[in-house]
Amino acid sequence: MRLYAARPDRRLGQVLADVGALAWLVLWVAVARVVHGAVLVLAEPGRAVEDLGTSVADSMGSAASAAEDVPVVGDELSTPFDALGDAAGSVSGAGQAAQDAVGTLATVLAVVLVVLPVGWLLSRWLPWRLRWVREASAVSRMSGGPSDLELLAARAVATAPLPRLAALPPGTGAAWRAGDPAAVRALAALEAGRLGLRLPEPGPGATAPSRSG
Repeated sequence: MRLYAARPDRRLGQVLADVGALAWLVLWVAVARVVHGAVLVLAEPGRAVEDLGTSVADSMGSAASAAEDVPVVGDELSTPFDALGDAAGSVSGAGQAAQDAVGTLATVLAVVLVVLPVGWLLSRWLPWRLRWVREASAVSRMSGGPSDLELLAARAVATAPLPRLAALPPGTGAAWRAGDPAAVRALAALEAGRLGLRLPEPGPGATAPSRSG
């Protein structure tokens, strides 16, 4: 499986695109971390409320215990302290709920800040890279034999831009139809060059199959 082109300029473009995609991912992860930390600062008031409620609840609980020790009227004296302790416990719970809400908001924002921009980039970069890898791997597999070079040449004839076909030596089309190995290789190289690849050097005695008709 090929990941990069053989032609230096095409390979440089691919490497820069890959590095750019990685840098984009790192950038938005860093931004998400900063935003996550900044939003968590909003949880400080909730933490202070929770601590205050817990402190008051503990104090009221201690006062209620002390009041219960008073003879005869201990139960009556402890009731208000118990009520205040319950109220303080509710305040503490509200502070904890506020912290949980802020934590959830911070997490959701961080995830969104990573998923949306990175997903947008991947939806464009990944299909482009995968398509190139599939086509380049196929060309590499088809570059080893004369019959496969015929297929690459036929694809070049069918899909190559006209200016690139016109830049070939005069008579290349007629020579290709006649099965000339040099013409077949020139057209196959044109198709490989579209992906920034080079055909391997032909082995000694390698010939293209002749065409009948």
